[in-house]
This record gives sequence, C-alpha cells and structure tokens, in this order.
Amino acid sequence: MARLALREICGYRSGDKGDISNVAIFADDDATFELIRREVTAERVKAHFGAMVRGEVVRYEAPNVWALNFVMHGALGGGGPRSLRADNLGKTLGGALVRLEIEVPDEWAGRRRPRPDLAWADAILDALPGR
Repeated sequence: MARLALREICGYRSGDKGDISNVAIFADDDATFELIRREVTAERVKAHFGAMVRGEVVRYEAPNVWALNFVMHGALGGGGPRSLRADNLGKTLGGALVRLEIEVPDEWAGRRRPRPDLAWADAILDALPGR
C-alpha cells in the first residue's frame, strides 16, 4: 500500500457556526469514495486534529455526491470573538483535514488532482514595477 494526502484525491468545503466546524470532503469517482469511506472515520479525523477539537466529531455520508461531511464540536476555541486563536474560522480546518494521509492502492501512488493553471498570475506579478 502507498500513502497519499487527501488533497491528492479529494476536494473539500468547510465552514463554521459558533464553536462548531464542518468539513466535507468530495471524491471524484466511486472508487475514491469507497476508499475514503473506509479510511476516513470520525475517530481518525478527531485524532488528526488532536487537542484542537475538544468535542465530538460526527461523520455524515452523502454517497449521491461522493462526499463525507464531518461536524466537529468544540473545534474553534469558543468560536468567533470568544476564541483566543489567531485563526478561529472553520474554513481553515478544511485545508488542515486534506493534509491527512491515508493508505491507498500502490497504483494510486502517483495520483494527483488537477491543479489550476496560474500562469496568468505570474504575468501580472512580472508586470509590477520593481520586479
């Protein structure tokens, strides 16, 4: 078996309300969905975040859109203005979750989701004065 970060095989969306964050990860096909369904449990997500998530993590499955949604209670240090964290929003937890590495079949070892073409940004930066 090989290991890959979820970001290489899944997309994600995340958000928050109060001290609760939710992160949904989306597969691109049936095989990937079955893999993440097996590998990415609520317990594993809670362990991945460690002391950052103090409450329960609940996983909801949405097989019709190849998604798993994780609702994390006590995840934002009190939430909003009550939190002492530098970044107290749930959207950042999505990026953190897709860093989780899981075991994948060996033939998936080189798999990567398509990356956006950012050449347009280089052209803008190159045109800035002083560059």
